[in-house]
Amino acid sequence: MSLSFPHVNYLAVLAGGIIIFILGGLWYSLLFKKPWVRLMGIPEEKMKEGAGGAMPFLFLMAFLCGLLTSYVEAIIINHFPPYALWRGAFVGTLVWLGFAAPTSFATAIFSMTKKPLWLINSAYNWVCFVAVGMLLSIWR
Repeated sequence: MSLSFPHVNYLAVLAGGIIIFILGGLWYSLLFKKPWVRLMGIPEEKMKEGAGGAMPFLFLMAFLCGLLTSYVEAIIINHFPPYALWRGAFVGTLVWLGFAAPTSFATAIFSMTKKPLWLINSAYNWVCFVAVGMLLSIWR
């Protein structure tokens, strides 16, 4: 038995990883910073202190996670022709609805995460899956 990786457009995968990283920056700074920080229950100054010199490492890890997400979504999209924007949005929503939303919601329930915090985080994931799905569907 041999393991072969399906063909994907690696440049599109890289662009998808960059899109996820940029969306994260916008989502958690410009769009939802105040409610997210409040719902986290940690003062903003404490968050900055806690990250300390680790911020570049945290950004690198976030980018690598986005890159992995983009790569796996590219593999999944290969199984859903025809390749069009609407199909990419559909597959992104399907992936979010089937994997990310229920697992993160179950974790949120048992970790007693506030539902609005889960909603902010999960909506970010949905937007990322849809945006990258659309990109990967048209950039073959």
